[in-house]
Amino acid sequence: MAVILDGKALAAEIKANLSGRAQTLREKGVTPCLAVVLVGNDSASVIYVRNKKKDCEESGIKSLAFELPEETSQSGLISLINDLNARADVHGILVQMPLPGHINEKEILLAVDPRKDVDAFHPENVGLITQGQPRFAPCTPAGVMALLDKYAIDPKGKECVVVGRSDIVGKPMALLLLHRHATVTIAHSRTPDLAAVCRRADILVSAVGRLGLITGDMVKPGAVVVDVAMNRKPDGKLAGDVVFAEAEPKASYITPVPGGVGPMTRAILMQNTITAAEWAQTQMKG
Repeated sequence: MAVILDGKALAAEIKANLSGRAQTLREKGVTPCLAVVLVGNDSASVIYVRNKKKDCEESGIKSLAFELPEETSQSGLISLINDLNARADVHGILVQMPLPGHINEKEILLAVDPRKDVDAFHPENVGLITQGQPRFAPCTPAGVMALLDKYAIDPKGKECVVVGRSDIVGKPMALLLLHRHATVTIAHSRTPDLAAVCRRADILVSAVGRLGLITGDMVKPGAVVVDVAMNRKPDGKLAGDVVFAEAEPKASYITPVPGGVGPMTRAILMQNTITAAEWAQTQMKG
């Protein structure tokens, strides 16, 4: 039986540590603050924003929520972001995705000050990640790496397969593994014989968002299986890309869904916000 990579427990540890760092900042006159901007009323986004508010409370971070109507214009949203960029009391800015169709998401990501871009989506921050000098850790991939470290799983010299090539997870996940001396393959929907590619993996990370994509026959015996995806089953329950009941008997370590990578993503977001506040405090000192 595989060891369960418990993201929920590790996320709680991280947030407890962050609350100490937040208290130190307060003693120096800085209250760490995350501003979350939500446009429209996408049900999943509303839940995510609510969860982030709870995470802020547990991490000692002040949270500001800006809930804008669906018909908000792109210029109106950019105006709000510019105001938040200029506010010394706001250290992190998160614009909840997806945005309504009439708003250009790339333009919005560009509008956020890279020093407050705690999601690490701004091209400047993406470039720093590529160079192995991240200002902020990309939240989900960094959460995966923290889980591997917690369970003493070293990617060095391992064959790693990342299924999914998104800018948010797949690409930065591959980079972080590469920076830790893994041999990395990025696979995707157009990869011929995906099953054969996955079976090579010592560490298999799936981040596609397709229920049941990774079946037991695609898992190498003893592999570490990390399921990043969050899909809704017909019965309303959450599940990942991996068929857990088939993969778990073959894997050495595996993440559950929910309770694996999801809580880690949110914990790293809090960590990035504290890091941004600490940087702002040093600037004040200077």
